[in-house]
Amino acid sequence: MYHRTLVGTQQRDQCLTTTSELDHAPFRDRFVIDDPQVAYLDGNSLGRLPKATVTRMQHVVSHEWGRALIGSWNQDWLPIARRVGDKIGGLIGAATGETLVCDSTSINLFKAAWALLQHRGSRRTIVTDAANFPTDLYVLDGLRQQVEPELRLQPLVLDHGSHTAVNSVLERVINHDTALICLSHVNYKTGYAFDLSAVTEMAHAHGTPILWDLSHSVGAVPLDLGAAQVDAAVGCTYKYLNGGPGAPAFLMVRKDWLPRLRNPIPGWFGAARPFDFGGTYEPHPGIERFAVGTPPILSLSAVEPGVDLTCEAGIVALRQRGWRLMQRFFELYDQRLQQLGFGLVTPRDRDATGSHVSLIHEDAWQITQDLIQQHRVIPDFRGPDIIRFGITPLYTLGREIEQAVAALESSVTHGTYRSYPQQRRDVT
Repeated sequence: MYHRTLVGTQQRDQCLTTTSELDHAPFRDRFVIDDPQVAYLDGNSLGRLPKATVTRMQHVVSHEWGRALIGSWNQDWLPIARRVGDKIGGLIGAATGETLVCDSTSINLFKAAWALLQHRGSRRTIVTDAANFPTDLYVLDGLRQQVEPELRLQPLVLDHGSHTAVNSVLERVINHDTALICLSHVNYKTGYAFDLSAVTEMAHAHGTPILWDLSHSVGAVPLDLGAAQVDAAVGCTYKYLNGGPGAPAFLMVRKDWLPRLRNPIPGWFGAARPFDFGGTYEPHPGIERFAVGTPPILSLSAVEPGVDLTCEAGIVALRQRGWRLMQRFFELYDQRLQQLGFGLVTPRDRDATGSHVSLIHEDAWQITQDLIQQHRVIPDFRGPDIIRFGITPLYTLGREIEQAVAALESSVTHGTYRSYPQQRRDVT
């Protein structure tokens, strides 16, 4: 559930950072930026292209594939899924050997949820957020039907305004019958961020494993899965990690779970000795057991430069810069947008917020098209009436926030959005 009014206003921070200060982005020149006059605020959907990725891909294609051919498997390719996984693990507070880059977020969610549900005993309920990303809901419901028709999916209607409100609902619902809890750490629409540690502790108090989807937080929000003792997590790499369109996702499993969990798709790359080509499957003892088929080396190689950039910048510093940009957006919203019919659905509490700002408006679709076509501002639209602005601290500038707010103000004040059809396209 999301609100059409301000949420979290009791915890506003005073914005003391000027736009000129926020125009200093030390890592922005490490990205391909074809037109600096375009305010790109959709990095929470598809991150920009790192310059290092261009260089890396040229080398992979021309040298590793073009010259070394199959020899590159031993020289370069076999370790990459685990190597990049460990780097992402460092960003999310996972231990070495707990994270693997493989498959898509949806497939990894299925694999992890299926594996954890094998230890449910007599428990019959899967708890999630009714406002979770649709694919997560689809996967969980399909999984429920496949594993056992008597399993029940319980999507909770949660107030994405504060941790107190959300946690009170979870506390009432989680019990001895809860087989699995699966939540997105940052909600894709509202930008609300769960209290990961508190909710994980709540789950464990009832003996319930928890699976987190980190797609909208990894690379923008500090995480410490190890300290929270998170059981498993998944996430994508093409948003704040800038891994490229459709880039492989990652899967994390806590080490003490690994010997007990089975991969529901026991493919050859998840085997202990895949190149023995044995007829009997023996799972790899580590996180590699959750690999399936031959890894997509080209797209996997494209993930690493973006991850390296994030590691170099430091997730704490990135969060600090990103939060200052968000504060600036909130400040300008109060001054210039609130009176024009826009509603803010993103909490203002730093601890309850990811790294995108969501506004609600009854003509959100048409306004989004006007921003893109006439004002050179690129946000994205999420139905039925939300405009999202991704704050990517590696490269987002203060002047882009100013440009976006000015565009919103102009579009509504002059009514230029009305020239765009109400009929929606697939991608904004």
